Amino acid sequence: MSVRIAVIGAGAWGLSVVRAVAATERAQLTWVCDRSAAALARVHALAPDARLTERADDVLHAADVDAVVVATPSSTHAALAVAALASGRHVLVEKPMALSVEDALAVERAAAAAGTVLLVGHLMLYHPVVERLRALIDSGELGDLYYLTATRANLGRLRSDENALWSLGPHDLAMIDYLVRAPVTTVTARGDSFLQPGIHDVVFVTLGFEPRPGAPTLAHLHVSWLNPRKERRMVVVGSKKMVEFDDVAPDKLHIYDRGYDRPPEFASFAEYLTLRNGDVTIPRVPMVEPLAAELAHFVACILDGVAPRTDAASGVRVVRMLAAAQASLDG
Repeated sequence: MSVRIAVIGAGAWGLSVVRAVAATERAQLTWVCDRSAAALARVHALAPDARLTERADDVLHAADVDAVVVATPSSTHAALAVAALASGRHVLVEKPMALSVEDALAVERAAAAAGTVLLVGHLMLYHPVVERLRALIDSGELGDLYYLTATRANLGRLRSDENALWSLGPHDLAMIDYLVRAPVTTVTARGDSFLQPGIHDVVFVTLGFEPRPGAPTLAHLHVSWLNPRKERRMVVVGSKKMVEFDDVAPDKLHIYDRGYDRPPEFASFAEYLTLRNGDVTIPRVPMVEPLAAELAHFVACILDGVAPRTDAASGVRVVRMLAAAQASLDG
């Protein structure tokens, strides 16, 4: 049995989705929709057996579509996801699932009413290194978590339909949500618009969390389109060890046995803290393309009843953080 999948949106990222769907086991690419004839011509060269259309309604009324991937501009995600769910289809909607909390909740309600699978495209949660990070935290190897920092910056493509926060931020906010698993209580953000008036191209976000044993108290995020080099980095600092995830480097994960030890008999005197400067471990993490892993998981959710890793609730949580950060920027 295979899942018949339609892809709506064949831009730069949509073409990658088309390629990955065509290569996914137990999946069949049946339709691709895009308003651009040039984009559809590129799709035909990549997937000649797929039916092509410029109208989303053709996909939503087709008899040979079980699931829809929404890979269109962010401003259209919520409406297309709701329409696809209302038509009885399973849906994978790219990040962010909506540009407002109200619209995100509408997508969540539509998924509940449809009774079909809704997967939010928080791609980094299907990255093997992020899975290893979660395992390290769960095992207690890092000790209590103190804080996290994340940087996603580049001198790269500018967008006019969304700012750097909404374009880049969902990746790291989804990872923070997945790793911390504690409610966010405070969100503050500062940024500026240097290249396009009113569109922030650099943003700094600080998150505070509900106090929980072993959980961090804060996380900090830097996103920018205006940076001298490409950075995709997350650092997790624990009481026992620290971890760096550098997605640009060949060796993506470094575990540092570094920190401060406090002798029990001098637990209240900071002058007795001793610096621990141990080994740096670079574990071998077998790499799988995150997009391929995400699509395989989507198919497994549909055919095998697997619970979605990035479900509607996680999508809503990320949109809440984005909206709170935007409100702080605007304030």
